[in-house]
Amino acid sequence: MASVAALYTPEVLMLATGLVRHRWDDALTLQGAARSASCGSTMKVGIDLDTEGRIARIGLAAQACAIGQAAGAIMADAAIGRGEGDFARAEADLMRWLAGEGDLPDWPGLAAIAPAREFPGRHGAVLLGWRAVLQAFSSFANGEGEIA
Repeated sequence: MASVAALYTPEVLMLATGLVRHRWDDALTLQGAARSASCGSTMKVGIDLDTEGRIARIGLAAQACAIGQAAGAIMADAAIGRGEGDFARAEADLMRWLAGEGDLPDWPGLAAIAPAREFPGRHGAVLLGWRAVLQAFSSFANGEGEIA
């Protein structure tokens, strides 16, 4: 079993503070939220889309452990210019990887939280950002927002 010290590295703690680069803004057109059943962590995501349906702007609000916050920052740091399909693939790849059935997904920065794979209680926190973004895209599909 991996040690908690291997999970909460200085790099992870620094990444967790990176959420300040993606502050929540009530004016963001599409909003989604996710909650981890395993740890109770939550994340709220707001996005604006460009004319191609890709993320043009993103903001987050998290009540999550450092792993959830770091994963959210990693997700948001690479979100601009990506569409719904990118997030759906990333979520599926993350779920397979967390289950031990594949390689670390191809999303910039994920290597920093790779030790979380050994902590099943943190898997839900890792997925929060991607799931909240997918919920925000879903609200667009339901006619709740506009493309810029």
